[in-house]
Amino acid sequence: MRVDRLVLTGFRSYDELEVDFGVGPQVVVGPNAAGKTNLLEAMVVLALGHSHRTATDVDMIGWERSFARLEANVAADDRSGTDQLELVLARPGTGAVRKRVRVNGVPRRSTALSSALRAVLFAPEDMLLVVGSPSLRRATLDTIVAQRQVEGAAALTTYARALQQRNTLLRRIREGEASPDELGYWDSVVVREGGRIVTWRHDALDALELPLAAAHEEIAPNEGRLALRYVTNAPQGPNEDAEAALVRRLAETREKELWNGATLVGPHRDDLAFELDGRDLAVFASRGQQRTAILALKLAHLELLAARDGRPPLLLLDDVFSELDPDRRAHLVRRIGELPQAFITTTTLDDLDPGLVDASTAWHVEPGRLERVARSTRRLAAGQP
Repeated sequence: MRVDRLVLTGFRSYDELEVDFGVGPQVVVGPNAAGKTNLLEAMVVLALGHSHRTATDVDMIGWERSFARLEANVAADDRSGTDQLELVLARPGTGAVRKRVRVNGVPRRSTALSSALRAVLFAPEDMLLVVGSPSLRRATLDTIVAQRQVEGAAALTTYARALQQRNTLLRRIREGEASPDELGYWDSVVVREGGRIVTWRHDALDALELPLAAAHEEIAPNEGRLALRYVTNAPQGPNEDAEAALVRRLAETREKELWNGATLVGPHRDDLAFELDGRDLAVFASRGQQRTAILALKLAHLELLAARDGRPPLLLLDDVFSELDPDRRAHLVRRIGELPQAFITTTTLDDLDPGLVDASTAWHVEPGRLERVARSTRRLAAGQP
């Protein structure tokens, strides 16, 4: 998959941007806060229907703008023609931001975008996946779920809303303002959607198992087998599915939840563990081993999405080359060369492999503007003759 054309209006630092991209690597060069990450964020929003940087849509609307519009022409090498994607965020005088999505001119739910544009993002915050907050690992896994399951994104949204309502009700019960009998409806939603989410997460981890181990073996052939283990607070007992386990655990923790005023079990409390030959990487791994595991996960994510229909997804690399040593960079460069298109941001071409720079289309970014860099100029910038 590739983005042939991108049009941004009132999105972050881009008041008006209209640009045509080609095949192959697209290197975006510029100082910090110039708009490199904003550019990649726009493609994430068009692929997932939401940002990876903020949960508040209004943050993406430019200063003193009433709306933001993102448009893209997306092509795939195995078919003729392109898909036209459009997402509009409108800020009324008061109230929440309104989101409108169209695919080929037809109004659609934002969950439909992932079928037209699949993307894998590798950002600096991903370097904390092994040892950072569980929320980072859940978000990574849930992105894969949403890209693999047509109903995945909708289920995640429904679960989050039901969880918020249930927590509000638990607090009201604790304060004596509501009855425990009112929990029944929200319990049923949390169990139904939570059970689906847990099942899909397990399915995604099963599908990742072989490509993850293979990618890690390729990068670090002597370090052992890398695996991901699902860590849950609602383990399934004999003859139990995910929903039944949640029903049982909600009953077991009911009194504690009423005391705390919060839902204590469910997929929002689950986690992932990176394991090397059965040992928890977060406990013993060096920084280099952690980064090898994270890179292997990103490469496995690429393989998993490409295996769906033979179409490799769009790869977005947000200033991560500076975080990798030469060996890991080389593996990433090789994979970039196999893709129809990839976007790489950097503050300096010195962080990139000279061969990658030479094979790429380079763009210089400054606030609100993106300009193509002549080949002779970028070769000099990269220290090439």
